[in-house]
Amino acid sequence: MSIQTERLEDLGRELGDAIAETAEYEAFEEAKAAVEDDEELQAEIREFQQRREEFMLARQRGEATQERLEEVQTAQNELHSKDKMAAYLEAQETLQERLEDVNRAISDPLAVDFGGEAGGCCQD
Repeated sequence: MSIQTERLEDLGRELGDAIAETAEYEAFEEAKAAVEDDEELQAEIREFQQRREEFMLARQRGEATQERLEEVQTAQNELHSKDKMAAYLEAQETLQERLEDVNRAISDPLAVDFGGEAGGCCQD
């Protein structure tokens, strides 16, 4: 491994450590822990995931209905409206915005967006 490669990896670790110390990351971790530690909320999440999975399978079989879709959407809205879940989703969005800012700062001098969606080479 070259000295330059080692330095880049060191910088990457430093960046990761710095991100982990941001208020956004700390808020995300706290909100995540609150969701994970709430047994009732975890049961509701599992129930929603099961309902969503059943809908996806019905859709693959061509048996999905608008009514079932609306049931899944209602269940998702109810889950997302729970205080702990709403706080988690907000913290996640805030952290994602911060990481997008970091990605832009890294990508700008390179004229490459490494965090963007994968796609074909050299398309405008």
